[in-house]
Amino acid sequence: MTEQDHEWLTQEAFDRLSAELADREGPLREQIKERIAAAREEGDLKENGGYHAAREEQGKNEARIKVLRHRLEHARIGRPEGAEGTVTPGMIVVVHHHDFDERMEFFLGAREEAVEGLDAFSPTSPLGAAVAGAVVGAQVSYTAPTGKTFTVTVLEAR
Repeated sequence: MTEQDHEWLTQEAFDRLSAELADREGPLREQIKERIAAAREEGDLKENGGYHAAREEQGKNEARIKVLRHRLEHARIGRPEGAEGTVTPGMIVVVHHHDFDERMEFFLGAREEAVEGLDAFSPTSPLGAAVAGAVVGAQVSYTAPTGKTFTVTVLEAR
């Protein structure tokens, strides 16, 4: 497994995601099963909105369980090491966005790690990948999902 296959999480984020997984695999899963069973007892399933809603909730819960298991299995606790002044996941990054002539501050990492009030960009997102590994003062370009290329200058990494 390569370094890029891992996602860095703080201990707090890892614990929070582990607790969510435990809840979804235990009490929440049981509650949903009970709602499905109760809705089945009401009779005709074709027109039973409660049954269909509970089944949809069950599907969403199972999908989230799958995502959480994968993230936790591939998580690394802590922060990657990087040279001073180099952008690494887990940092707050400030860039000057040339195309909009504005300063932009964001967290580079998972949403669960984000600092309150800041947007989070994954290190695998176009902007995140462009700034990851860049040094303060570097000018980098990235291509947005729309196909447009943007240029930013890294002002701070802390």
